[in-house]
Amino acid sequence: MNDMTPSLPQKTAVESRFQLLVSGISDYAIYMLDPNGIVTSWNAGAQRFKGYTADEIIGHHFSRFYTPEDQQSGLPAKALETALKEGKFELEGWRVRKDGTQFWTSVVIDPIYDTTGQHIGFAKITRDITERRKAQEALRESEQRFRMLVQGVTDYAIYMLSPTGEVTNWNAGAQRIKGYTADEIVGTSFARFYIPEEQAAGLPAAALATAAREGRFEREAWRVRRDGSRFWAHVVIDAIYNDDGTLAGFAKITRDITEKKEAAEALDRANAALFQSQKMEAIGQLTGGIAHDFNNLLSVISSGLEVLPLKTQEPTELKILESMKRAVDRGATLTQQLLSFARQQPLRPEKHNLNSVINGFEAVLRRAGNSTTAFNVNLAADLQPAMVDAPRFETALLNLVVNARDAMPSGGTISILTSNVTLDDQQIAGLTAGRYVKVSVSDTGSGMSPEVMARAFEPFFTTKEIGKGTGLGLSQVYGFMQQSKGGVSIDSAIDRGTKISLYLPALDESCSDTVPVEDSSEKVLVVDDEPDVMEMAAALFRSIGYEVFTANNGLAALEILQRTKNIAVLFSDVMMPNMTGIELAKRARELRPNMKILLATGYPLPVLTAQHSGIDEFTFMNKPYKLAELAKKLRLS
Repeated sequence: MNDMTPSLPQKTAVESRFQLLVSGISDYAIYMLDPNGIVTSWNAGAQRFKGYTADEIIGHHFSRFYTPEDQQSGLPAKALETALKEGKFELEGWRVRKDGTQFWTSVVIDPIYDTTGQHIGFAKITRDITERRKAQEALRESEQRFRMLVQGVTDYAIYMLSPTGEVTNWNAGAQRIKGYTADEIVGTSFARFYIPEEQAAGLPAAALATAAREGRFEREAWRVRRDGSRFWAHVVIDAIYNDDGTLAGFAKITRDITEKKEAAEALDRANAALFQSQKMEAIGQLTGGIAHDFNNLLSVISSGLEVLPLKTQEPTELKILESMKRAVDRGATLTQQLLSFARQQPLRPEKHNLNSVINGFEAVLRRAGNSTTAFNVNLAADLQPAMVDAPRFETALLNLVVNARDAMPSGGTISILTSNVTLDDQQIAGLTAGRYVKVSVSDTGSGMSPEVMARAFEPFFTTKEIGKGTGLGLSQVYGFMQQSKGGVSIDSAIDRGTKISLYLPALDESCSDTVPVEDSSEKVLVVDDEPDVMEMAAALFRSIGYEVFTANNGLAALEILQRTKNIAVLFSDVMMPNMTGIELAKRARELRPNMKILLATGYPLPVLTAQHSGIDEFTFMNKPYKLAELAKKLRLS
């Protein structure tokens, strides 16, 4: 016998102790099965879990512990076959106690062989893990509810990132807000949501670094959707850590707050407009009071200056008095400008087509420019009429054109445009929703900064050099438009020019009005390069009922003819630079074959006939001409 082989009494003692150990275990059901699955041993743990005593269960088949469904499917026999074939069978499943209740178990079945290698049965170990399963189920249900909650949220983009910023999951809100499906985005870097400028600046990586270092990153900024459009987002990134403290990744929540941002900006604009309106109202009241008082003082001085020349004939004193009168006149003009801003000037609004007002005043507006300034006029063909004091409106236009010219010292283009517009409520400060006639004067000059635009309408505020502006031009325009129940807007940027738009309430074409619309009268185009002569001729035509358009050169006249319908008469001086009146008349005849053409000249008609061919069809008038002669020529032509 080998010294290491225990004797029979020793072996029996070891087996006895092992049996006592197995029998005493109460946390595990440990028992033996014969090769057919009959229970041959039973420990305390088996009795505690399953409710059977050893006398009740030994000699019975172990399949009684299985549920009826498992018995019908043949699971007990399959378990023994698997253990015998693979050396082990392991499974979790429901088992049945003596009292019929079920519990969740972890089962292990091992085949048992004797020393000769003959199969003698199975060792079966069962553990009751019902509580563990309940905890796992509760956790699974909780995770499922959380996933359902996250996936069901559509107002927030909620998703996870790996430690390096790759998207690992994607909820419905993320798809709705950003436009990507989960298949398109999972596994790619979240940096694609950033605008190119922030990507180039490395902000995505900086955001993750901040979240990893501080535990959280929060910001509002522009983000990019799948279609390339942008939205204003509120972003929160939280760092997620494993139990051992290592970084597991990031939880990212993004909310589209574009509408909130726009609403906040609209409120800020409304508050700024209200503040500006209140400020301008206060300045206007102060300015109006000062202007009235100043007018009273000027009246006293002016009256005195009318009397003083009667008491002296001294040339030096008379010269001083004349200088004082000119100063009083300038002071009176200044007070009128202040009253215009304060909306206290007397107005005589009449129903006008603003195209007609602009056409009639165009020659003056063009003369306000200089040789380096191009002048464009684009008037809407179907412009609606408006109630306006035409002379004051012309003054406002002239102020805008002069400002535009001064903003382009090196030359540029001044454009005047008219159009019909429909405004939403408060789209333009101070104006309610409705239909308006819009007149815009734009330039290609130096433009204004936001700070300058905010003060542009304040009296005496100017960016021009000392002595080159009073700062009252735009304030006059503002006051006049406010008094006319209209409004003004400025669109400008540094080095991108300025556009100032005037808005007047539009009148219905069919509305009744005691004042006739100017378009109902016959139209005449007066052309002369001498301003005084042109204005005198225009006054003669107005006195006999014509609606007058003016131009100070042939090219400007042709532009007016091309864009203005129903001009019945062309009245032009013959001698003009660049294009003579006769050249203008011939080109005008091509445009308007039936238009009356009258040409004024100081030369005898035979001389003109000898110098120019094909002028017999035109009517000529000798300078100087009188109203009666003009009316006669119009009847005969």
